[in-house]
Amino acid sequence: MINITKDRLASMNIQYKYYPLKKFLDDAVDCGLSCVELWGAAPHFHFEDMTYRDIQRVRHEIETRNLKLVCYTPEQCVYPINMAAETEPERRRSLKFFEDSIRAASELGADKMLVTTGWGYFDNSNREEAWKHAREGIYDLAELGVHHGVKIALEVLRTDESNLVNNLPSLCKMLEELDHPNVGGMLDNAPMGFAGETPADYLKALGDKLIHVHFIDGTPGGHLAWGDGNFPCEQYLTELSEGGYKGYLSLEITAGCYIMDPTASVKQSADYLFRYLK
Repeated sequence: MINITKDRLASMNIQYKYYPLKKFLDDAVDCGLSCVELWGAAPHFHFEDMTYRDIQRVRHEIETRNLKLVCYTPEQCVYPINMAAETEPERRRSLKFFEDSIRAASELGADKMLVTTGWGYFDNSNREEAWKHAREGIYDLAELGVHHGVKIALEVLRTDESNLVNNLPSLCKMLEELDHPNVGGMLDNAPMGFAGETPADYLKALGDKLIHVHFIDGTPGGHLAWGDGNFPCEQYLTELSEGGYKGYLSLEITAGCYIMDPTASVKQSADYLFRYLK
């Protein structure tokens, strides 16, 4: 039985990158959503180009619409951010980026921030060292997050994005080695689907350490609006409910086909999922 409520569905602004932030927030309200996840990148929120007043203005825009910010997700899947990089200057720059992101998340009122491990060379020639660098960096972020009230949500990437944490077993291994109460795991339907895993697998392995979900349709790739892929939506929602998941479901819709009309992708997904949510 599905017991997840509609107020736990969140929209994300990543497919709105050619539109003002205001449009994204207004669309979330118009589509009946009460939560958002903020993708941290220009033109909406690239904190390195912002003042404290700018950050507070964005928080005000969210809160005046009675929206809840459930996660802050700084852009980190492209150069120059890689905590597992071979050179110390790259790692230092990446760690500082995440440290400042935690401070920005706190100022925004978010209690959760998404982090990925980065990657080593895909020939695995430095995988052991890359893993170590990623683990040490995430641990430092978890410690800082405690002081700012921000929990770290560690996301699994696809195998073409990272050779470190790219499936449930590697996520469990990293979380076990970190052994830090301020770090939890998160699920993204796309890498989960590529790995042949299910929400039930995640909840069996992580339990209440599963703290965030990117819930989108796919084939399994695509990060599609619901109804445009072939994921078994009702099955996934049932497994999340029966497994006791208490967090939010965020619409990380990234496929290029939605760039010209992001509103339609959110409305389609919300209408589709509201048929199942309480």
